[in-house]
Amino acid sequence: MEPYKVLLADDEEDIRVGISQKMDWAELGFTLVGEADNGQDALELAESLLPDVVLTDIKMPFLDGLELCRILTEQLPASKFVVFSGFDDFEYAKQAIQMNVSEYILKPINAAELSAVLRRLKDQLDRERTERQNMEFFRSQYTESLPVLQELFYTRLLDGRIPPGQEAAQARRLDIDLYSEGGWVAALAHIGSGGLKSTMAPLSIQQLLEENLSHVGCKTFLYNDAAALIAALQKGFTVYDLIQVLGRVCTLAGSYLGLTLTIGVGAPCQQLGGLAQSAAGARAALDYRAFVGRGRAIYIGDLEPESGVSLSFDESDEHALASAVKLGGEAEIRSAVESLTEKLRDANPPPGPYNLFFLELLTCLLKLTRRANLAMEDVFGTGFTGAVQATDFPSLEAMGEWCLERCLRIQSMIHRQRSDSAGRTVEQAKEFIRQHYRESDLSVERLCAHLHLSPAYFSTLFKRETGMSFTAYVTVVRMEAAAEALRGTEEKTYLIARQCGYEDPNYFSYVFKKHFGVTPTKFRAG
Repeated sequence: MEPYKVLLADDEEDIRVGISQKMDWAELGFTLVGEADNGQDALELAESLLPDVVLTDIKMPFLDGLELCRILTEQLPASKFVVFSGFDDFEYAKQAIQMNVSEYILKPINAAELSAVLRRLKDQLDRERTERQNMEFFRSQYTESLPVLQELFYTRLLDGRIPPGQEAAQARRLDIDLYSEGGWVAALAHIGSGGLKSTMAPLSIQQLLEENLSHVGCKTFLYNDAAALIAALQKGFTVYDLIQVLGRVCTLAGSYLGLTLTIGVGAPCQQLGGLAQSAAGARAALDYRAFVGRGRAIYIGDLEPESGVSLSFDESDEHALASAVKLGGEAEIRSAVESLTEKLRDANPPPGPYNLFFLELLTCLLKLTRRANLAMEDVFGTGFTGAVQATDFPSLEAMGEWCLERCLRIQSMIHRQRSDSAGRTVEQAKEFIRQHYRESDLSVERLCAHLHLSPAYFSTLFKRETGMSFTAYVTVVRMEAAAEALRGTEEKTYLIARQCGYEDPNYFSYVFKKHFGVTPTKFRAG
């Protein structure tokens, strides 16, 4: 088993050196992956290193240990936290317990005591992971919690196989409560390779979903060799709240099970009968995982605004062609078109079914064109009316070449449009930052509320387009403003700090020196 990762945070260098050098990390089953001398740096390191255990002093500059634990409990729900303190105070210990701290150690730190704590944590981490990977445990939980008839109802509901208007009545007969005051949304899981055996992985994912979403009335069940859920939206639980929780579940799946879990989230619907379309949107969102990244929750509303409904004709054929056009390259599109022409060649149908198949294929291309807001004449040529039949082409190969050319045109236009859209979004974000960098409460959540995007999607998009994270970009903007103020005004440093969004002048000086290599005072003098 891989050693567990440890992050050490303490503002006293001799303590950090003592702990890092005196502990036999390998023998204890750990590896020290990072050190920080203040809480803010520790937070940034934790976000990139994803430690299993965080050892932190309770009193640190810029961000104290308890607040660090509070934030990381949300971001790293599977991690364990150990707090060092020089205060033998029950109030501190009580706060530590509330922040999900596993151990509370009084200074001076004894190597033997810390070793014992780490051994206990390793046993706990081993036990949790073993329980998560116990196939018999998941099988029994599944048998007890999901009656077969209820699971069949949920599956039929997402597949659109329940007669319209009968959804609520059937749910009541099966003792299923699907009440919602804000509509519903469907989400589908995709489980990558690795971790548990493939036959048991869906059970473990279903269990994680139940544990993290049962308090908001979500229904989870096995669906098409994976897991799915139906979430009832309420006044205090929106689709963006759901995305945040599902992102946490994806993180837990990686930590506990070694699985790359991606969850597609469909568009909300106001009627139970609309859940089939929401599920289709969730499938479409999962198609984007190669584009936006795996191991996260992907919301179709981020990628196809006011859409989320997957293309509906001939699921296997249209799904493959649409995915190739939207996400693949020329080779993938050529392969998808050749697969369709080969299917026609093998079937050798009479003119009627032959033309019908082509009409469905043409409808798929028209939908792709319309959904991307492309001009019909740009894709199909001037004067195109849609009155085209397969029998108008001299051969099957000629029809295939015609389709291939249109698919490549659509792909090129979509990629250009997507790049332009991403650029516009990032420019809007930069403008928002320029207008609000002076405010200390500027955050990615606040910006995303303004842009109507989920934070997870925006963070990926912003970093891909700019090469830096939101936090790093805000720091650059603030530092440039601070440098300009130091050059051109006689304002006190603490006032410039506030004008640049820093309430703590000491932290401002720390960030400034880290950014420019000199203190604000020396920068102004030099």
